[in-house]
Amino acid sequence: MKMNKKVKGKILAVCRSEEKGTVKREIGEGLLIEDFGLKGDAHAGKWHRQISLLGVDSINKMRGKGFIIQYGDFAENLTVEGVVLHQLPLGTKLKIGDNILLEVTQIGKECHQGCEIRKKIGDCVMPREGIFARVLKGGKVKAGDSIEVLLND
Repeated sequence: MKMNKKVKGKILAVCRSEEKGTVKREIGEGLLIEDFGLKGDAHAGKWHRQISLLGVDSINKMRGKGFIIQYGDFAENLTVEGVVLHQLPLGTKLKIGDNILLEVTQIGKECHQGCEIRKKIGDCVMPREGIFARVLKGGKVKAGDSIEVLLND
């Protein structure tokens, strides 16, 4: 019998913005819509980058350089603790709470011109360590929810 250690973490913040290229604001909880993304978020839609996730360790690296950073400042929808997101393979499934299911579709991204985050602090960790996912099964998500990496056997 093969034993796999479950990788489990926690959602620290749920963030949303109404315009692309801007920082997101913490909203406490939100609704993830199947094959669409976070309700009311500028990046939601029928594409492969419906939800963005960033680990708190990545944020803390930037804070360690002296930047004052809030959750959502890197335009992440979900700030996560306990999972090294940028090391997950494409196709990895993430379970949030009891019923939400995401699939990792992209690791990192190219920063666009005129990025508000880069202008504000001079650097952006999202292109290097942020990940993107599609919503396979939606539901309500809130700060404090568990997030689990589903391992393929």
